[in-house]
Amino acid sequence: MSRPRIIAGQAKGLRLKSVPGDITRPITDRVKEALFNIISADIVDSRFLDLFGGTGSVGIEALSRGATFVQFIDKNQAACSVLKENLEKSSFSDKANIKKIDAFTFIQSNSGTVFDYIFIAPPQYFNLWSKMVKLLDINTGFLNANTWIIVQIDPKEYEKLTLNNLEEFESRDYGSTRLIFYSQVSNT
Repeated sequence: MSRPRIIAGQAKGLRLKSVPGDITRPITDRVKEALFNIISADIVDSRFLDLFGGTGSVGIEALSRGATFVQFIDKNQAACSVLKENLEKSSFSDKANIKKIDAFTFIQSNSGTVFDYIFIAPPQYFNLWSKMVKLLDINTGFLNANTWIIVQIDPKEYEKLTLNNLEEFESRDYGSTRLIFYSQVSNT
C-alpha cells in the first residue's frame, strides 16, 4: 500500500509517513475525498477530534482544508511519533495536539472541549467503533448542537445502534469501507 497523502488544500500532495507494521488501517484517497466532499466548506474554522489517530491522515487533511484545530488521540507510541513527524512535515504542529492515551479513557475524561467533527476509525473487527459511539452517546460533553460523528468501518462490521442522544443520519459504502454519520438528536 502506498503512503497516505494529503489530497487538497494548503498541504495538497504531501506524502505522509506510515506507521510501521499493521496496527493502523489508513483511509484510501477515494474514501477520504468522498468524506471531505460531504463535509465540504464546513470544515473551515472547525475543531476536529481524530480518535485512533494513526498516521494523522484524516486530521491533517482537515487542517489542510481549513480546520482551525485538531486533537489527535492514539494510545500507540509508534503512531504518536509518526503523527508528530507528519504534523511537523505538514507545518501544522501549531494547530494540533497529540495525546498518547486510550480513546475510551479520553472520552470518559470529558475535558470540556467541544468539537465540530469527531472521526472514529479504530482497529477493525473488535466492535470498538460501536463501543465508542455508545460512549459518546452518554458522554455528550464533547459535542455541540451541530457536531458530526463520523465512523469508518468495514461494511461487514455494521450494526444498527440503539442510542438515546445520537442518531444515524447517513451511511455510505465505498468498496470495503463504510462511512457512518451521527449527530445529536434534534429536540424540535
